[in-house]
Amino acid sequence: MPTDRRQRRHTLLLLCALSFILYVDRVNLATAAGAIKAELGLSNTGLGVAFSAFAYSYAICQVAGGWIADRFGARKTLIGCGLIWVISTFATGLVHTLGLLFAVRLLLGIGEGATLPAQARAVTRWFSREQRGIVQGFTHSFSRLGNAITPPIVAALMAWLSWRAAFYVLGAVTTVWLVWWCLSFREHPQDASTTTLVDDASPSGPTPWGPLVKRMAPTIFVYFCYGWTAWLFFTWLPTFFLHGKGLDLKSSALFASGVFFAGVVGDTLGGWLSDQIYRRTGRLALARQGVIVLSFIGALLFLVPLAFVHSTFSVALCLSGSFLFLELTIGPIWAVPSDITRTHAGIASGMMNAGSAVAGILSPILFGFLVDRTGSWTLPFAGSVAMLLIGIVAALRIHPERPLVTDAVATPLEGLAPRGR
Repeated sequence: MPTDRRQRRHTLLLLCALSFILYVDRVNLATAAGAIKAELGLSNTGLGVAFSAFAYSYAICQVAGGWIADRFGARKTLIGCGLIWVISTFATGLVHTLGLLFAVRLLLGIGEGATLPAQARAVTRWFSREQRGIVQGFTHSFSRLGNAITPPIVAALMAWLSWRAAFYVLGAVTTVWLVWWCLSFREHPQDASTTTLVDDASPSGPTPWGPLVKRMAPTIFVYFCYGWTAWLFFTWLPTFFLHGKGLDLKSSALFASGVFFAGVVGDTLGGWLSDQIYRRTGRLALARQGVIVLSFIGALLFLVPLAFVHSTFSVALCLSGSFLFLELTIGPIWAVPSDITRTHAGIASGMMNAGSAVAGILSPILFGFLVDRTGSWTLPFAGSVAMLLIGIVAALRIHPERPLVTDAVATPLEGLAPRGR
């Protein structure tokens, strides 16, 4: 196997493991939430506040994290991030008050804030435009695999040990990944032949903040609309089945895992579909915007029946279908920042992800508030339907085929039309 192909496969494996660990550490609280809520004496609103704490620092650190990744590279950025994940995950097992829980989740948000922009920086350096949709979709599918596997693992650790010990074990697993990353990730392809595919694209001058913000604004807003619903799944889904459907811990974890496994399919399928459309038509807007619109339409159509169905199986089926379609968004939308600007791909990705993070602050709190006030566990999803409708309209304004005018001249291959055009 050629050297550059082996390097790419190894890099892809590292990024997949990164996405997996990232979401294990992010959603572990959702499965342990019932036990934590009971021990700390929290209301649903208080639990929603704890869920949202992560998103405050996560949102704030997105752009700064993207700037750091662009300037110092993915390797150094993610070493720093990984150290913070380890500390915050271990510390979660030590909390005894809502204030401390809020604080450690804020710390985790700081550590994860630069992670996806740094990952986007690595993808931009290692993979060509024709590959980025599927690479982004495939790596993010491992984050949904983390979503799916975490509930039963945490539930088993809680039953075997305790909810506190579960966080100690997960902190140890994160440490193993961090050591692997430190020892094996390389910032650039080592084989000279790879420079014909992807150039360094490092920023050499000041960041064009004004044009970049203006160019990324539609994508940021679309990702906010995506995040409004996605964060409800990430934070409330196990508790939804536990209390909303009256299941025990084991059953609620299994149903939540089933929904998240649907997301694994959606992530991979969305990235593959986006790249296939681009290769066959050469129309980048259709490849990115078209898949995003399809994603939002399918997600909202599966959410609407929640107002009418009542059996646990039917509800789980609707949520699985909605999450599968929702995750079609990931591959194409995470390719957009690199489509628009390779030079500032980290910052652009951070800007976009900040949109989702802001939604992550608002929607979990509103979900808990509405449940406390109305007693309905399905009513909060009505807001998701509205946000998805708005997102469909906004997605038509992304225009990934229009590069940032201040960006550097494209490399020869990046400027060529895809095969099959």
